[in-house]
Amino acid sequence: MLPLLVALPLLGMALYEQVQHTAQTWLDEGLEDTALTLAGQIDLRSGEPRIDISATMDRALRFDRQDDVFYLVLAPSGEVIQGDAGLAEVQPLTPTQEAGRAYYGDVRLRDRELRLVQLGRDCGIGACQVLVAETLHKRDALQQEITSLVALTGVGLVVLLALASWWAIRQGLRPLTGLSAELEHRDLHRLTPLEAPLPRELVPLQAAFNRLFERLARAAGAQREFLADAAHQLRTPLTSLQTEIELAMLEPHDQRVDPMLERLRQRVMRSARLAQQLLSLARAEDRTVNVGHALDLRDVATESGQDWAHRTLPSDVDLGFELEEAPALGHAFLLREALENLIHNAVSYAGPGARITVRCGSGLEGPWLEVEDNGPGIPAAERPAAMQRFRRGSSASGSGSGLGLAIAADIAIRHGGLLELLDANVGQGLRARISLPPLRS
Repeated sequence: MLPLLVALPLLGMALYEQVQHTAQTWLDEGLEDTALTLAGQIDLRSGEPRIDISATMDRALRFDRQDDVFYLVLAPSGEVIQGDAGLAEVQPLTPTQEAGRAYYGDVRLRDRELRLVQLGRDCGIGACQVLVAETLHKRDALQQEITSLVALTGVGLVVLLALASWWAIRQGLRPLTGLSAELEHRDLHRLTPLEAPLPRELVPLQAAFNRLFERLARAAGAQREFLADAAHQLRTPLTSLQTEIELAMLEPHDQRVDPMLERLRQRVMRSARLAQQLLSLARAEDRTVNVGHALDLRDVATESGQDWAHRTLPSDVDLGFELEEAPALGHAFLLREALENLIHNAVSYAGPGARITVRCGSGLEGPWLEVEDNGPGIPAAERPAAMQRFRRGSSASGSGSGLGLAIAADIAIRHGGLLELLDANVGQGLRARISLPPLRS
């Protein structure tokens, strides 16, 4: 647009000059026609140039709706033959005018600007001079009209070209805009090749992105496999070690080593839990798992409740369930893993005497699954960070690793849902809710 804005005024000036010159030429030719008419009326039969113009012809020669017209015929000696003697005050355009040639110029007569044509006519002993002049009203009006027309044409052309350029650029960049929007939604979990039809100029860029996605997919897959293998390899020996420690505590031994054995057991249990969580994290990130199975969240919560029924809870901790039908689409094992982590977090951090309630249901916004406790909770400002991996709240106690909420959040996102950390319904506490997309009818 910048070259256009620079070039168009120059083109407008050139167009104005051309149109102005053409219009002036036409008007000058009209004056010359009047001069030729007068020259044709010169009579040389008596030896002296004479001209006889009737009143009707005089009115016809002077007729103009906008301007005043003046004419004068001079003998070769400079004597006035016919016309406006006052026009003789004007300095002739050329003192010795050749017969048959016309000269044009702007002159001034008694504070009035005139356009004058001077034409020579052979009068035998010399050249008679025919002068015709008119005021500049229609020329000025025509000049203003031409200026307005050129200006409006230029402005219209600028607007038209700007709109055309905008439309052309927008159409030309639409594939690139679509590619940008597609890339904006890509992450390590969505590295499928780009397949949208693109102009041939963008095909190499699309191919480069696809090769990059392929390399990233291989690297992410290798990372997930390593994480799963490492967690699987660690889980078995840690479980065996925990069993050995518990058996050692049952055997006769010096009671003074009981605190050390208990600390060792707790640390091994924490390591085993961490290995289990890493394995769950790898499963949550596995995009080959189909999360579109029809299920009921009540069944998922019931199975988790049966698991927890066989576990020893901390003293005075009450774990209850309030379950309703909640049909959804998902993967039962992954959702149980998410619920397991939420319950484990509540049991670990709510403190002695805590009341923990597991609920599920369905509403207009879709099915949901939540775990509520009456513990100290997490400050609202720290809740987003608490869902990040290996991050814990500032007031968190216990020996957690900071993966439970992150795993639950990843599983919720994997199902197209969301994990929210909310205030308890009554009193203090925390309510962790997984919301899933509604079923399509």
